[in-house]
Amino acid sequence: MRININTRVSVHMIDSSPPIDQPAARLHAVRKRPRFQMTRTVMALMLREIATTYGRSAGGYFWAIIEPVLGIALLSVIFSLALRSPGLGTNFALFYASGYLPFAMTLQTINKVGQSVRFSRPFMAYPCVTFMDALVARLLLNALTNVVVMAVVLFGIMVIFGLPIWADLGSLAMSISLAMLLASGIGTLNCYMMTSFPIYEQIWAIATRPLFIISAVFFTFETLPAVARDILWYNPLVHIVGLMRRGLYPTYDGEYISPLFVTLVGGITLFFGLLLLSRHFKQLMEA
Repeated sequence: MRININTRVSVHMIDSSPPIDQPAARLHAVRKRPRFQMTRTVMALMLREIATTYGRSAGGYFWAIIEPVLGIALLSVIFSLALRSPGLGTNFALFYASGYLPFAMTLQTINKVGQSVRFSRPFMAYPCVTFMDALVARLLLNALTNVVVMAVVLFGIMVIFGLPIWADLGSLAMSISLAMLLASGIGTLNCYMMTSFPIYEQIWAIATRPLFIISAVFFTFETLPAVARDILWYNPLVHIVGLMRRGLYPTYDGEYISPLFVTLVGGITLFFGLLLLSRHFKQLMEA
């Protein structure tokens, strides 16, 4: 008889225990992730991105190099027919590469980071995968890809046209670093906007089309009228392009360049982007 009473009491005690709070348990699991768990998750997401974006053959990466080469070649041919010399130096291809490559790298990374959560949504059901993993994976992969493409294209232009191989590595590294900071900030903010409001992606695509014209890609900032300079100075891409050209042309100073301004724009947008994602991530996943 005692055995039956104790059994009933034990069963009652187990059944009366409060239910587990699922969101709290998920948050606890994320915070208690094993060591290097984020690194392994980011690497897995990067490998998936490589397989889906560039394919399982070298053709995908080959096209990543051919695309900017074709764009630079087109600009070089068109403007060489209309102008006697480029804005800097004597080689059209190097001049337009110095503007097109950092411009394309920044915008491509912004778009990729902006689509991170939507692209990796199926994996967000796992407690070990967070939106930070998706953002970091896409940012790192696009940064590494664009740096390799940039190095191959610039070195190829110098070798093919017999130009002296010279570079200010400090200015080049600062240009790439600021481009990635700006892309991570605006891309993170866009990630929230695109996931919350799908129409925002079309609005963003339309709004950024004039950037190619107003980002000093095929001209130098100094050649503009004073009124235009006062306005375009607030375009962060102008500073990134200027730093790239400072790193490739020893005589180019670019006194207008302000790394602090680009850092502020990238840092502020990154802060608000992460804040919005962290506060509304659960609602975004349920939408």
